[in-house]
Amino acid sequence: MQNLLRELPKVDELLQDSKIRSWIPKLSHKIVVISLREAIDRVRTKILNGQIISDVEHEVILNFNNIVEKSQIKSLRRVLNGTGIVLHTNLGRARLAQAARDQVEEVASAYSTLEYSLEQRKRGTRYSHVVELLKKLTGAEDALVVNNNAAAVLLALNTMAKGKEAIVSRGQLIEIGGSFRIPAVMEQSGCFLREIGTTNKTHLDDYEQAVSEDTAVFLKVHTSNYRILGFTKEVSTQELVELGKKYQIPLLEDLGSGMFFDTSKLGLSYEPTVPEVVAAGADIVTFSGDKLLGGPQAGIIVGNARYVEAMRNNHLNRALRIDKLTLAALEATLKLYLDEEIALRDIPTLRMLSCTKEELWARAKALKSRLLNEIADLVFVSVVETTGQVGGGALPLAEIPSAGLLISPRRLSINKYEERLRLARTPLIARIENDGLLVDLRTINVDEEQELISLLTQALVEG
Repeated sequence: MQNLLRELPKVDELLQDSKIRSWIPKLSHKIVVISLREAIDRVRTKILNGQIISDVEHEVILNFNNIVEKSQIKSLRRVLNGTGIVLHTNLGRARLAQAARDQVEEVASAYSTLEYSLEQRKRGTRYSHVVELLKKLTGAEDALVVNNNAAAVLLALNTMAKGKEAIVSRGQLIEIGGSFRIPAVMEQSGCFLREIGTTNKTHLDDYEQAVSEDTAVFLKVHTSNYRILGFTKEVSTQELVELGKKYQIPLLEDLGSGMFFDTSKLGLSYEPTVPEVVAAGADIVTFSGDKLLGGPQAGIIVGNARYVEAMRNNHLNRALRIDKLTLAALEATLKLYLDEEIALRDIPTLRMLSCTKEELWARAKALKSRLLNEIADLVFVSVVETTGQVGGGALPLAEIPSAGLLISPRRLSINKYEERLRLARTPLIARIENDGLLVDLRTINVDEEQELISLLTQALVEG
């Protein structure tokens, strides 16, 4: 052990190696030195633990190379999504349209008109870039955008009902991703929760009987991530609007995953659209930007100008506001919705959801042939029918007929194969099913197919 410890090289000696020095322009001298010290420490630990090392310096260099190569891999990076879940929350939800990506790059790489009015030659407001678009697309009087839909609900309740009661059906006291619960959001907003009805049934009379001098708002929450079926009853937006007029109580409706046109055009079940809810008379409507809308993470608020202006002036809005990159992506995405055909063509979320099983089956057959041409002796490949999902807490009961590849390695365990793909430089996220790896092509772009073939091949032949 002592002899091996004496063989540990010094940092200055290792810096004479040309391959190690080649990292200095990429990482800096300081980072290379730190990495060398870490590599030496790792080998020292191995020796102290009784491990026999034939070439100590070579082992140090191997450890150094592993350290610096791993340092070049970004923690937040792109993956190939083979799950068939279009709005996969863990994988970043909506893919941005090319127009949105271009606008983000333009705004990120230079100064911008974030809060500057070119026409008036003075300070402007960051919300001006999307307000008119949202008004045109939803029919609302005014609009505001914050960093996500939970923030939108928080800001709306804090503005409209702080210190007062908000009446909500027990069947709508939902928990969304990350254990965020509507009652907790309401508590943080400073308003008081007044529960009415039962889990499966709430009637208009329940709302009316709960009205008191402390009532500030009716809250209607769309159950985005679950459904209660069978013996159920909920009160419609129109009924709550009429009751609200009777008692001069505004309606705040949280749509969760908002959409501007009928989702049946995507082959999905009906969901209330933002323009429909606005037209029905809801005073404030909130929804997400990165779900069915297919844009960046954002909480969008539209509705009565008086309430929206009050939210804009609420000091809490400063803590919840969105940044310039989100605004850039959102503005570009909203502009695509001005022409429905263009939106269906150019917004990846809508394009993936509307893709037919027959189109996916044809792609899968072509990919199977290409894959077998590469590695027929290493793998079994079949084209299979499967079922995709919308994801992101939207349309929880929707099952989307899809197609993909089922890949079973001949000489490698399926768990090891999945692990290699998941830990690749560009990871492939897929699921194990029927002793094979199932790659649903709904969430794989056509321009990602060659990369998919390379990943599937490399994971079989490496090692």
